[in-house]
Amino acid sequence: MKTIGIIGGMSFESTIEYYRILNEMVNERLGGLHSAKILMESYDFDIIANLQESGEWQKLGEILSSSAKKLENTGADYIMIATNTMHSVAGAVQNSISIPLIHIADAAAKNIKEIDCKTVLLLGTKYTMKESFYTKKLVGEYGLNVIVPDEAEMDIVHNIIFDELCAGKVLDDSRQKILEIIEKYKNFGAECVVLGCTELPNLINDKLVFGIPVINTVYSHCRAAAEEALKTSCL
Repeated sequence: MKTIGIIGGMSFESTIEYYRILNEMVNERLGGLHSAKILMESYDFDIIANLQESGEWQKLGEILSSSAKKLENTGADYIMIATNTMHSVAGAVQNSISIPLIHIADAAAKNIKEIDCKTVLLLGTKYTMKESFYTKKLVGEYGLNVIVPDEAEMDIVHNIIFDELCAGKVLDDSRQKILEIIEKYKNFGAECVVLGCTELPNLINDKLVFGIPVINTVYSHCRAAAEEALKTSCL
């Protein structure tokens, strides 16, 4: 079994889910008492969030690259960044190591293609929705059409993520706000919704919403990583 290197803690709420799902997937495949082989570097997310807010992406790339190199040197066979937003520096991280980085948008796109969805509604932090690093991959590499909410709705989603979900607060009122946004863009042509923030599945855990599929990017990412880990299925 290959060793998974996880860069986590962004936030710990979603990193918990990564750890749980990866181990469940490996155990489901191998049975018995088997679980995933994992190395993890976990951050104080307050530091990361402040750097994001101040636009210090080069510094963030350096921080994550340092962690990736540490995980590689400790024995990881490949790397996962356990968050959507920080894939904005995925290129810098990959360039700093000699082992593969499993990109979350590639994993999500694979799931989207499996359900034959062409037009997706992307929800996430304002960085993921506004910047091109995520949509460029979905559009340029996979030929998908990507819809994002308007500016006011982006603020709603972003604030729910940072003010509530990252702190473990799951509120019915916020769930309703997200559902209203999904319904609006479903009526504008979205054929599926991509939960492009690893905290959002803690709020929206449905497989279908208003008749359209929901792509849980944590699950997609973990599935890709577990498949890679089990390409050589001996302990």
